Amino acid sequence: MYYLRTTLQYLLTLLAALAANFFLPRLAPGDPINALLGADVVETMTEEQVAQVARELGIHDALHVQFWNYLTGIFTGDFGMSIKLGMPVWDALIQKLPWTLLLMGFALVISTVLGTVLGVMSAWKRGEIADIATMGGVLFVGSLPPFWLAMMLIILFSTTLGWLPSYGAYKVGTSFPSLNWFQGVGLRLIMPVLALAIVQTTSVLLIARSSMQMALDQDYIMFARAKGVSEGKIFFKHAFRNALLPLYTHTMMGLGALIGGSLIIETVFSYPGLGGLIVQGVNSRDYPLLQGLFVITTISIIAANFVTDLLYPLIDPRTRRAG
Repeated sequence: MYYLRTTLQYLLTLLAALAANFFLPRLAPGDPINALLGADVVETMTEEQVAQVARELGIHDALHVQFWNYLTGIFTGDFGMSIKLGMPVWDALIQKLPWTLLLMGFALVISTVLGTVLGVMSAWKRGEIADIATMGGVLFVGSLPPFWLAMMLIILFSTTLGWLPSYGAYKVGTSFPSLNWFQGVGLRLIMPVLALAIVQTTSVLLIARSSMQMALDQDYIMFARAKGVSEGKIFFKHAFRNALLPLYTHTMMGLGALIGGSLIIETVFSYPGLGGLIVQGVNSRDYPLLQGLFVITTISIIAANFVTDLLYPLIDPRTRRAG
Protein backbone atom coordinates (compact mmCIF):
# COMPACT_ATOMS: atom_id res chain seq x y z
CA MET A 1 0.00 0.00 0.00
CA TYR A 2 2.85 2.37 0.84
CA TYR A 3 4.55 1.83 -2.53
CA LEU A 4 1.27 2.09 -4.51
CA ARG A 5 0.28 5.35 -2.85
CA THR A 6 3.77 6.77 -3.33
CA THR A 7 3.78 5.82 -7.02
CA LEU A 8 0.39 7.46 -7.66
CA GLN A 9 1.48 10.63 -5.86
CA TYR A 10 4.57 10.94 -8.02
CA LEU A 11 2.64 10.26 -11.24
CA LEU A 12 0.30 13.16 -10.43
CA THR A 13 3.28 15.35 -9.56
CA LEU A 14 4.94 14.47 -12.86
CA LEU A 15 1.81 15.34 -14.87
CA ALA A 16 1.46 18.69 -13.09
CA ALA A 17 5.15 19.48 -13.65
CA LEU A 18 4.95 18.60 -17.36
CA ALA A 19 1.95 20.90 -17.77
CA ALA A 20 3.80 23.74 -16.02
CA ASN A 21 6.85 23.12 -18.23
CA PHE A 22 4.69 23.66 -21.31
CA PHE A 23 2.80 26.77 -20.24
CA LEU A 24 5.42 28.74 -18.32
CA PRO A 25 7.73 29.53 -21.32
CA ARG A 26 4.69 30.75 -23.25
CA LEU A 27 3.80 33.18 -20.47
CA ALA A 28 7.19 34.86 -20.78
CA PRO A 29 7.26 38.13 -22.77
CA GLY A 30 8.72 38.19 -26.27
CA ASP A 31 8.15 36.39 -29.56
CA PRO A 32 10.34 33.45 -30.66
CA ILE A 33 10.24 34.48 -34.34
CA ASN A 34 11.42 38.00 -33.48
CA ALA A 35 14.15 36.52 -31.27
CA LEU A 36 15.31 34.19 -34.07
CA LEU A 37 15.13 36.49 -37.09
CA GLY A 38 15.16 39.92 -35.50
CA ALA A 39 12.20 42.31 -35.25
CA ASP A 40 13.49 44.42 -38.16
CA VAL A 41 13.57 41.38 -40.45
CA VAL A 42 10.12 40.16 -39.38
CA GLU A 43 8.64 43.59 -40.20
CA THR A 44 9.73 43.18 -43.82
CA MET A 45 8.11 39.73 -44.16
CA THR A 46 4.61 39.02 -45.38
CA GLU A 47 2.02 37.33 -43.16
CA GLU A 48 2.32 34.16 -45.22
CA GLN A 49 6.09 34.08 -44.70
CA VAL A 50 5.71 34.59 -40.94
CA ALA A 51 3.07 31.84 -40.82
CA GLN A 52 5.39 29.51 -42.76
CA VAL A 53 8.21 30.11 -40.27
CA ALA A 54 5.79 29.50 -37.38
CA ARG A 55 4.67 26.19 -38.97
CA GLU A 56 8.28 25.08 -39.36
CA LEU A 57 8.93 25.89 -35.72
CA GLY A 58 5.81 24.06 -34.53
CA ILE A 59 4.24 27.12 -32.92
CA HIS A 60 1.60 27.80 -35.58
CA ASP A 61 -0.97 25.33 -34.23
CA ALA A 62 -3.53 26.10 -31.53
CA LEU A 63 -2.25 25.91 -27.97
CA HIS A 64 -4.10 22.68 -27.12
CA VAL A 65 -2.69 21.02 -30.26
CA GLN A 66 0.82 22.11 -29.29
CA PHE A 67 0.23 20.71 -25.80
CA TRP A 68 -0.92 17.34 -27.16
CA ASN A 69 2.08 17.17 -29.51
CA TYR A 70 4.30 18.04 -26.55
CA LEU A 71 2.89 15.21 -24.39
CA THR A 72 3.09 12.59 -27.13
CA GLY A 73 6.60 13.77 -28.03
CA ILE A 74 7.81 13.13 -24.48
CA PHE A 75 6.96 9.43 -24.72
CA THR A 76 8.43 9.08 -28.21
CA GLY A 77 11.58 11.13 -27.58
CA ASP A 78 10.46 13.77 -30.09
CA PHE A 79 10.87 17.20 -28.49
CA GLY A 80 10.73 19.02 -31.83
CA MET A 81 13.32 21.22 -33.53
CA SER A 82 15.31 23.80 -31.62
CA ILE A 83 14.60 27.31 -32.92
CA LYS A 84 18.04 28.58 -31.93
CA LEU A 85 20.21 25.57 -32.82
CA GLY A 86 18.31 24.37 -35.89
CA MET A 87 18.59 20.72 -34.83
CA PRO A 88 16.39 18.19 -33.00
CA VAL A 89 16.13 19.09 -29.32
CA TRP A 90 16.76 15.49 -28.30
CA ASP A 91 20.11 15.48 -30.18
CA ALA A 92 21.13 18.73 -28.48
CA LEU A 93 20.24 17.31 -25.05
CA ILE A 94 22.15 14.08 -25.66
CA GLN A 95 25.24 16.07 -26.64
CA LYS A 96 25.21 18.24 -23.50
CA LEU A 97 23.74 15.91 -20.87
CA PRO A 98 26.88 13.78 -20.24
CA TRP A 99 28.93 16.87 -19.35
CA THR A 100 26.35 18.05 -16.81
CA LEU A 101 26.03 14.55 -15.32
CA LEU A 102 29.81 14.35 -15.03
CA LEU A 103 29.97 17.71 -13.28
CA MET A 104 27.02 17.03 -10.96
CA GLY A 105 28.11 13.48 -10.19
CA PHE A 106 31.55 14.47 -8.92
CA ALA A 107 30.14 17.48 -7.06
CA LEU A 108 27.44 15.37 -5.40
CA VAL A 109 29.85 12.66 -4.23
CA ILE A 110 32.46 15.10 -2.95
CA SER A 111 29.97 17.38 -1.18
CA THR A 112 28.11 14.45 0.41
CA VAL A 113 31.21 12.69 1.72
CA LEU A 114 32.97 15.86 2.84
CA GLY A 115 29.89 17.48 4.36
CA THR A 116 28.87 14.31 6.19
CA VAL A 117 32.30 13.66 7.68
CA LEU A 118 32.80 17.27 8.79
CA GLY A 119 29.24 17.63 10.10
CA VAL A 120 29.25 14.39 12.08
CA MET A 121 32.68 15.06 13.57
CA SER A 122 31.64 18.63 14.41
CA ALA A 123 28.61 17.32 16.33
CA TRP A 124 30.72 14.69 18.06
CA LYS A 125 33.20 17.42 19.17
CA ARG A 126 30.41 19.88 20.00
CA GLY A 127 31.63 23.02 21.76
CA GLU A 128 35.31 22.27 21.20
CA ILE A 129 37.71 24.36 19.13
CA ALA A 130 37.38 22.04 16.10
CA ASP A 131 33.59 22.46 16.15
CA ILE A 132 33.75 26.25 16.45
CA ALA A 133 36.38 26.54 13.69
CA THR A 134 34.38 24.27 11.38
CA MET A 135 31.15 26.19 11.91
CA GLY A 136 32.90 29.52 11.38
CA GLY A 137 34.42 28.32 8.13
CA VAL A 138 31.11 26.87 6.95
CA LEU A 139 29.16 30.06 7.62
CA PHE A 140 31.81 32.09 5.78
CA VAL A 141 31.91 29.81 2.72
CA GLY A 142 28.13 29.40 2.69
CA SER A 143 27.64 33.16 2.47
CA LEU A 144 29.70 33.42 -0.74
CA PRO A 145 27.71 33.69 -4.00
CA PRO A 146 28.52 30.73 -6.30
CA PHE A 147 29.44 32.91 -9.28
CA TRP A 148 31.82 35.00 -7.12
CA LEU A 149 33.45 31.86 -5.75
CA ALA A 150 33.88 30.52 -9.30
CA MET A 151 35.49 33.75 -10.45
CA MET A 152 37.88 33.75 -7.48
CA LEU A 153 38.95 30.22 -8.40
CA ILE A 154 39.64 31.35 -11.96
CA ILE A 155 41.69 34.32 -10.75
CA LEU A 156 43.72 32.16 -8.35
CA PHE A 157 44.29 28.89 -10.24
CA SER A 158 44.12 30.07 -13.85
CA THR A 159 45.12 33.74 -14.08
CA THR A 160 47.60 33.98 -11.17
CA LEU A 161 49.10 30.49 -10.85
CA GLY A 162 48.40 29.27 -14.38
CA TRP A 163 47.72 25.73 -13.15
CA LEU A 164 44.28 25.08 -14.60
CA PRO A 165 42.42 26.05 -17.81
CA SER A 166 39.45 28.28 -17.14
CA TYR A 167 36.96 27.35 -19.87
CA GLY A 168 35.63 24.49 -21.96
CA ALA A 169 35.39 20.78 -21.20
CA TYR A 170 38.35 19.36 -23.16
CA LYS A 171 41.50 20.54 -24.89
CA VAL A 172 40.91 21.78 -28.43
CA GLY A 173 42.68 19.59 -30.98
CA THR A 174 42.38 16.38 -28.93
CA SER A 175 39.93 13.59 -29.64
CA PHE A 176 38.24 10.88 -27.60
CA PRO A 177 39.64 8.49 -26.32
CA SER A 178 43.27 9.73 -26.36
CA LEU A 179 45.23 10.29 -23.14
CA ASN A 180 45.49 14.04 -23.86
CA TRP A 181 41.70 14.19 -24.16
CA PHE A 182 41.15 12.59 -20.75
CA GLN A 183 43.85 14.81 -19.22
CA GLY A 184 42.17 17.91 -20.64
CA VAL A 185 38.77 16.82 -19.35
CA GLY A 186 40.15 16.17 -15.86
CA LEU A 187 41.94 19.52 -15.61
CA ARG A 188 38.90 21.45 -16.84
CA LEU A 189 36.64 19.62 -14.42
CA ILE A 190 38.52 20.57 -11.24
CA MET A 191 37.41 24.18 -10.78
CA PRO A 192 33.72 23.75 -11.77
CA VAL A 193 33.40 20.70 -9.49
CA LEU A 194 35.20 22.51 -6.68
CA ALA A 195 32.95 25.57 -6.93
CA LEU A 196 29.77 23.47 -7.04
CA ALA A 197 30.88 21.09 -4.29
CA ILE A 198 31.93 23.85 -1.89
CA VAL A 199 28.51 25.50 -2.08
CA GLN A 200 26.68 22.18 -1.63
CA THR A 201 29.00 20.97 1.15
CA THR A 202 27.85 23.78 3.40
CA SER A 203 24.23 22.66 3.52
CA VAL A 204 25.16 18.97 3.83
CA LEU A 205 27.44 19.77 6.75
CA LEU A 206 24.79 21.76 8.60
CA ILE A 207 22.20 18.99 8.15
CA ALA A 208 24.68 16.29 9.20
CA ARG A 209 25.71 18.24 12.29
CA SER A 210 22.13 18.99 13.30
CA SER A 211 20.96 15.39 12.76
CA MET A 212 23.90 13.93 14.65
CA GLN A 213 23.44 16.40 17.47
CA MET A 214 19.77 15.46 17.86
CA ALA A 215 20.66 11.79 17.89
CA LEU A 216 23.35 12.31 20.52
CA ASP A 217 20.85 14.11 22.79
CA GLN A 218 18.44 11.16 22.86
CA ASP A 219 17.87 9.13 26.02
CA TYR A 220 19.06 5.89 24.45
CA ILE A 221 22.54 7.41 24.01
CA MET A 222 22.67 8.26 27.72
CA PHE A 223 21.39 4.78 28.52
CA ALA A 224 24.06 3.18 26.31
CA ARG A 225 26.80 5.16 28.05
CA ALA A 226 25.37 4.17 31.45
CA LYS A 227 25.59 0.52 30.37
CA GLY A 228 29.26 1.01 29.56
CA VAL A 229 28.95 0.73 25.76
CA SER A 230 32.13 1.94 24.02
CA GLU A 231 32.14 5.39 22.42
CA GLY A 232 32.89 3.91 19.00
CA LYS A 233 29.87 1.62 19.19
CA ILE A 234 27.65 4.49 20.37
CA PHE A 235 28.90 6.62 17.47
CA PHE A 236 28.39 4.14 14.62
CA LYS A 237 25.60 1.85 15.87
CA HIS A 238 23.33 4.25 17.75
CA ALA A 239 23.99 7.91 16.86
CA PHE A 240 25.17 7.92 13.23
CA ARG A 241 22.66 5.30 12.12
CA ASN A 242 19.73 7.35 13.46
CA ALA A 243 21.12 10.54 11.93
CA LEU A 244 21.18 9.01 8.44
CA LEU A 245 17.51 9.54 7.50
CA PRO A 246 17.42 13.38 7.35
CA LEU A 247 20.90 13.38 5.83
CA TYR A 248 19.81 10.94 3.13
CA THR A 249 16.72 13.05 2.42
CA HIS A 250 18.73 16.24 2.10
CA THR A 251 21.31 14.63 -0.19
CA MET A 252 18.69 13.34 -2.63
CA MET A 253 16.72 16.57 -2.50
CA GLY A 254 19.98 18.43 -3.16
CA LEU A 255 19.90 17.27 -6.78
CA GLY A 256 17.58 20.17 -7.58
CA ALA A 257 19.97 22.65 -5.98
CA LEU A 258 22.85 21.10 -7.90
CA ILE A 259 21.04 21.58 -11.20
CA GLY A 260 20.37 25.23 -10.34
CA GLY A 261 23.97 25.69 -9.23
CA SER A 262 25.35 24.01 -12.34
CA LEU A 263 23.51 26.58 -14.50
CA ILE A 264 25.61 29.37 -12.97
CA ILE A 265 28.84 27.40 -12.77
CA GLU A 266 28.64 26.16 -16.38
CA THR A 267 28.01 29.70 -17.58
CA VAL A 268 31.03 31.12 -15.69
CA PHE A 269 33.38 28.37 -16.94
CA SER A 270 31.84 28.16 -20.45
CA TYR A 271 31.27 24.49 -19.68
CA PRO A 272 29.26 22.79 -22.47
CA GLY A 273 26.47 21.35 -20.30
CA LEU A 274 22.74 21.88 -20.02
CA GLY A 275 23.24 25.21 -18.25
CA GLY A 276 24.49 26.85 -21.44
CA LEU A 277 21.52 25.46 -23.34
CA ILE A 278 19.10 26.95 -20.81
CA VAL A 279 20.71 30.39 -21.25
CA GLN A 280 20.46 30.09 -25.05
CA GLY A 281 16.85 28.90 -24.82
CA VAL A 282 15.75 31.76 -22.58
CA ASN A 283 17.51 34.44 -24.62
CA SER A 284 16.01 33.23 -27.91
CA ARG A 285 12.53 32.22 -26.59
CA ASP A 286 13.27 28.74 -27.88
CA TYR A 287 10.14 26.96 -26.58
CA PRO A 288 11.00 23.44 -27.81
CA LEU A 289 14.51 23.64 -26.36
CA LEU A 290 13.29 25.00 -23.02
CA GLN A 291 10.59 22.35 -22.83
CA GLY A 292 13.07 19.57 -23.53
CA LEU A 293 15.46 20.91 -20.89
CA PHE A 294 12.76 21.29 -18.28
CA VAL A 295 11.38 17.83 -19.01
CA ILE A 296 14.80 16.25 -18.53
CA THR A 297 15.50 18.11 -15.29
CA THR A 298 11.95 17.61 -13.97
CA ILE A 299 11.97 13.87 -14.61
CA SER A 300 15.44 13.60 -13.05
CA ILE A 301 14.43 15.40 -9.86
CA ILE A 302 11.10 13.57 -9.51
CA ALA A 303 12.81 10.23 -10.18
CA ALA A 304 15.40 11.00 -7.49
CA ASN A 305 12.67 11.89 -5.00
CA PHE A 306 10.70 8.79 -5.97
CA VAL A 307 13.69 6.54 -5.34
CA THR A 308 14.26 8.38 -2.06
CA ASP A 309 10.73 7.61 -0.90
CA LEU A 310 10.95 3.98 -1.98
CA LEU A 311 14.15 3.47 0.02
CA TYR A 312 12.87 5.14 3.19
CA PRO A 313 11.43 1.91 4.68
CA LEU A 314 14.77 0.18 4.18
CA ILE A 315 16.60 2.86 6.16
CA ASP A 316 13.91 3.39 8.79
CA PRO A 317 11.04 0.81 8.95
CA ARG A 318 8.99 3.26 11.04
CA THR A 319 8.21 5.29 7.88
CA ARG A 320 6.37 2.31 6.37
CA ARG A 321 4.32 1.78 9.49
CA ALA A 322 3.56 5.50 9.69
CA GLY A 323 2.23 5.38 6.09
